[in-house]
Amino acid sequence: MFDLVIQNGNIVGLNKIFKGSIYIKDGKISAITVENLDIDSKETIDATGKFIFPGGIDCHAHLNDPGYNWREDFVHGSKAASAGGITTIIDMPLQNEPALTNKEIFATKEEYLKNKSVVDYAFWGGLVDNNLEDLKGLYEAGAVALKAFIGPVSPDYSSVHMGIVREAMKIAAPLDLLLGFHCEDYSIIKTNEKIALENGRLTRKDFLNSRPVIAEQLATRNIIDLARETRARVHICHVSHPAVAEEIKKAQREGINVTGETCSHYLLFTEDDVIEKGTIYKCAPPLRKKDEMEELWNYVIDGTISCIASDHSPCALEEKSEEKHNVFGAWGGISGIQSTFQIMFNEIVHKRNLCPTLLTKTLSYGPAKAFGLYPLKGLLEPGSDGDLVIVDPEKEWEITPESLFYKNQISAFVGQKGKGLPIITIVRGKIVYKEGKIEVEPGYGKLFKDIRD
Repeated sequence: MFDLVIQNGNIVGLNKIFKGSIYIKDGKISAITVENLDIDSKETIDATGKFIFPGGIDCHAHLNDPGYNWREDFVHGSKAASAGGITTIIDMPLQNEPALTNKEIFATKEEYLKNKSVVDYAFWGGLVDNNLEDLKGLYEAGAVALKAFIGPVSPDYSSVHMGIVREAMKIAAPLDLLLGFHCEDYSIIKTNEKIALENGRLTRKDFLNSRPVIAEQLATRNIIDLARETRARVHICHVSHPAVAEEIKKAQREGINVTGETCSHYLLFTEDDVIEKGTIYKCAPPLRKKDEMEELWNYVIDGTISCIASDHSPCALEEKSEEKHNVFGAWGGISGIQSTFQIMFNEIVHKRNLCPTLLTKTLSYGPAKAFGLYPLKGLLEPGSDGDLVIVDPEKEWEITPESLFYKNQISAFVGQKGKGLPIITIVRGKIVYKEGKIEVEPGYGKLFKDIRD
């Protein structure tokens, strides 16, 4: 007897879509068939007319827990993820107290969060300016990647220069440990900010001008050059501009082991949103021009950018206040972990008439491959975890504050409307979210570590 059968759905793979049924037992996919088998099951879902995707993997999220959980915590953030079709969260090491920079802190965070998530999760470790000797320990503890900032970062973390990056790559390369980078040149940004503040240039356009694309390009080129030398695996986080994506594409053609990630806000919003609507749209790197946003889509479609993440970066409403903090001091981040799947489904399927397989590639398979979670996660295959999301392709939606499970129900995505909504989310064969309701208690989700041999 199976534990769960999902029948008659349109199963979305990497390169094809077919009508079929999925059979799950003991948390794993046991079989996938094009015809229904006459086999008993404890529970059956009829997915006629619906799409069945592998569960989403949000490879870039800041859940602020432990330490800054007045902005967000794992209970609220994981519930939001489940409502958005995300079955695995890869949580960032900063906006934690303390930042996750050694194996002892990893163990503390692992223990603290063991009963707080409704979906599965993994941890980024940190690469900062004083923990080179701790990197191997983080790998052994189970960090699936290490995150470093080339550009400015919040006070609880530290930026790194290329000398540290090079040494870190030498350590990471033989371990096949992924290093991820926020690529913006520190000196360009800090110089621009200093000039703007000293001259009282505090408009939204001044903020955008302080973070030019050349800062993102230069940092990305430096990381790629060092990856070429050291043969380390590197991941360029939240690519905002097609010129940066082109640097990644050239490196991939050369055989350098680099992956690229962008976020739903870079594929939907533009700098005009910041200028016209304010700091609710402030993020780093910043939003770019409309034609640049459109061109960035080409690199998602051709596979150069293999991951779409949320960079979920929540805050309290007053932290976004331009009046209180000015545009440079206002919080720079966008909450999106609950919205990514539906926003991208609407954009890809309904607005751009692209194949739904692009969602599987960028929201599931790409992150699973980059972060060492495949084949347990990332595709609907026999032997893989029973992680999937059922999407009603015609269900209309509008994002409202009340619809968000976040601790702070604010987001740049509030007000967006579209079609195609996750209605059921399943993690290891168990329904965790169904049509507006969380179906499990926090603690069902478990920590996953790097599973590569």
